Amino acid sequence: MSRIKWHLTAAAAAAAALTLGIVAAPAGAAATPTAEFTKTQDWGTGWEGKYTVRNGGTTALTGWKVEFDLPSGSAVTSAWDSTMSKSGNHYTFTNLGWNGTIAAGATASFGFNGSGGGAPTGCKLNGAPCTGGTTPPTTTTPPTTTTPPTTTTPPTTTPPPAGGQKVVGYFAEWGVYGRGYHVKNIETSGSAAKLTHINYAFGNVTNGRCAIGDSYADYEKAYTAADSVDGVADTWDQPLRGSFNQLRKLKAKHPGLKVIWSFGGWTWSGGFTQAAQNPAAFADSCYSLVEDPRWADVFDGIDVDWEYPNACGLTCDSSGPQAFKNVVSALRARFGTGNLVTAATTADGSAGGKIDATDYAAAAPYLDWIMPMTYDFFGAFNPQGPTAPHSPLTSYSGIPQQGFSTADAIAKFKSKGVPAAKLLLGVGFYGRGWTGVTQSAPGGSATGAAPGTYEPGIEDYKVLKNTCPPTGTVGGTSYSYCGNNWWSYDTPATIAGKRAWAKQQGLGGSFFWELSGDTGNGELITALAR
Repeated sequence: MSRIKWHLTAAAAAAAALTLGIVAAPAGAAATPTAEFTKTQDWGTGWEGKYTVRNGGTTALTGWKVEFDLPSGSAVTSAWDSTMSKSGNHYTFTNLGWNGTIAAGATASFGFNGSGGGAPTGCKLNGAPCTGGTTPPTTTTPPTTTTPPTTTTPPTTTPPPAGGQKVVGYFAEWGVYGRGYHVKNIETSGSAAKLTHINYAFGNVTNGRCAIGDSYADYEKAYTAADSVDGVADTWDQPLRGSFNQLRKLKAKHPGLKVIWSFGGWTWSGGFTQAAQNPAAFADSCYSLVEDPRWADVFDGIDVDWEYPNACGLTCDSSGPQAFKNVVSALRARFGTGNLVTAATTADGSAGGKIDATDYAAAAPYLDWIMPMTYDFFGAFNPQGPTAPHSPLTSYSGIPQQGFSTADAIAKFKSKGVPAAKLLLGVGFYGRGWTGVTQSAPGGSATGAAPGTYEPGIEDYKVLKNTCPPTGTVGGTSYSYCGNNWWSYDTPATIAGKRAWAKQQGLGGSFFWELSGDTGNGELITALAR
């Protein structure tokens, strides 16, 4: 993670169509193209909508544009699977490259998040009424037909792939210092009840072995009753203290919660090169540490955060494209099927980029899931800009680097044979920003990194939501312009859009970096776990 210390058969073609959100049209579709609106979710302060563009004709529909109006007080806050533009309360959505052509009798869909209580009106599809103009439908549709009519298409091919339910959050061991964020905060914020897994970051990788990262924070620090998860103070002679003991207490309150020890990260990935020279010895060292009798009950597996195999991060590795597979297969052999073995990976979907440098498909069978780090694509590590969102869901006109988006990364992994259900959506609970910026829209020049509480150019969501609220959206995420500072970060609304997209893609769930960036009442994790 780029952070501080931190061939087609017919069946395959059908599966590919599902991935694009294109499904066979039900009997009774109109003979001309139509667009139908559905409100898929409503959470009080906002809602999620979807338009399904249906080609009821006999030839392919090449390109589509859906327009509608919203009443005053309502707005579209983010969109996906389309390019959105607006003029006042009039919104226009056009297809992306991959979903622009709709075969006869098929559909394509796009979604968006809205605020206020209004609903779309005056809908037009390619300039004609969304109901299909003057061409009447071939059947009358009773009001209750939200359930698709029976067709000869097997039910396993008609609905979009179901998304997974994993919600994995990173807990940074160093947060107990300057940030004052402790395991108890996971409980008091309500986050513990929404998480399925916690990744404890990080264990060190040095001399080709797993090692303790910070013994004081991990298992030595004594907690008072006020700071302890269960209100009981540590004693001087108890065998385990620190965050490990607090995690044990948290698991006692939430028996279904799993904790995984993550090794490596930006600072400590250099040791993986040596580990790859003797994967079995590396796996033995990790097993001995994770399963140490003092805390064996705390951890449910191991996470590999190698940045980046056979490529460059803080350091460069040239172990070859099979090195990563060799390491995780050794870990699986040593940890067995009773423990989780997971990995956080690059999200560089560019041609010849970091995903291409490693055979992740060969490694996937040994991993319970893979977490592409779909954030930190852009930031003030390029101090002069151009300004760009650090975690775009989709590409957009003017993006500084093609392939640097969540959709591109997921598509690249899928194209290489990694199952969608083994991929998780990545979200950052922080923003990245520049200063010396003179334009609100993305693509502006800058003079350096915007001031941040702990590091220039980086700030927590819980701070930015108040100091620099969003002023626009691009690529399915938000950005803000205040003074001469320009920030990008995800909000509950944009996270809802990403979550809906991940479900449509059939992903196994989501993960985020990291817990302390959220508000005290867990706004972001609530949106992610909804």
